[in-house]
Amino acid sequence: MATGLCNIIMLIGYARVSKLEDQDTATQKRALKAAGVDRIFEEKASGGRWDRPQLHRAIEHLRKGDVFVVWKLDRLSRSLKDLLTLMEQIDALGAGFRSLTEAINTTTPAGRMMMQMVGSFAEFERSMIRERTKAGLEEARRQGRVGGRRPKLTQPQQQAIIQMVNDEQKSNAEAARLFKVHPSTVSRLLSQHRYAEPTE
Repeated sequence: MATGLCNIIMLIGYARVSKLEDQDTATQKRALKAAGVDRIFEEKASGGRWDRPQLHRAIEHLRKGDVFVVWKLDRLSRSLKDLLTLMEQIDALGAGFRSLTEAINTTTPAGRMMMQMVGSFAEFERSMIRERTKAGLEEARRQGRVGGRRPKLTQPQQQAIIQMVNDEQKSNAEAARLFKVHPSTVSRLLSQHRYAEPTE
C-alpha cells in the first residue's frame, strides 16, 4: 500500500446473483470481505446483460492501481467475449483484477499471463468463426447463391424458362405457374438474361 493518502490502493468488489436464482449475495460478500475488499457493489441481474448499473458504478470507481475483485468469474459475466471486454475496460483504467475462486490475479505476472492466454484462445475462436463464415459464403456463391440464400430456381430450370419463353412456347405467367414461382421472378430472370447477352 502506498504511503500517500491519495495513492491508497482500493479493492473494489462486485457481487451478483441472477434474478432467477433463489439466493442472495451473502456468501459472495463474506468471501470478498475476507479478501480485504473495501467497497462492494451488489445487484440482482442476469450475467448476460450489459445494463447492470452496479457493475458500471463499480468500474467507474476504479482508479489506477486499484483492484476489481469478484468471487467467481461467472459473477462478472457468463460470456467469454463479454468477460474479456470488461477485463479490457478494467485494464485500460490501470486497475487489476482478481477472481477469488479461480485464483486469478492480474496484479501478478502469472495472473497476467493466464489472462493473455485466455484472450489468445478467444481471438483464435473468433478467427475460426470468421474463416468458416467466409468459406460458407464463397461456397454459396459457387452454387449460385447470394448471401447464403438458395435460389428459387436451379440453373437447368432457369435455362428451360428462358428457352420456352423465347421460343414463345409459354408466356411469362405460364412459365411462372409451371415452376411454381412468382411472375416477377420470371420477368427478372429474362431481364438478366437479355442484359447479359452480347450485343452485335
